[in-house]
Amino acid sequence: MSNAAPATVLVYSSRPDVRAAVRTAVGRRPAADVGPLTWVECATGEDVVDTVDAGGVDLCILDGEAQPTGGLALARQLTVEVADRPALCVLVARQPDRWLAHWSQADATLPLPVDPLTAPAVVAGLLRDRVGRRPVAR
Repeated sequence: MSNAAPATVLVYSSRPDVRAAVRTAVGRRPAADVGPLTWVECATGEDVVDTVDAGGVDLCILDGEAQPTGGLALARQLTVEVADRPALCVLVARQPDRWLAHWSQADATLPLPVDPLTAPAVVAGLLRDRVGRRPVAR
């Protein structure tokens, strides 16, 4: 068995099918050294902010196409308002929208529809970086 630390991943979309597609594509363990993952689903922007404010979230995957609050705006809000924010990944439907992800200060992007070959690697990389930035307990 691996000594990988468990991680909590929040997935946000106003559409349940998008949330399910992300969970299915990434799985419970995106890499041998990452996970197991606990998934938290949010259907509204307010739920995302409240959940992140409560703490314990390592990564947020935010749907840029969500309505009425898009994941790009939420990423920007979390970056500005949360001192030790989780890693942020935004889902973009159009590659030209990647500049918006840069504006939002997201750490990564994933295209919609979610590709089950690339999504686990992106999520694993973000979680590895997040674990590397955690303060050491004393």
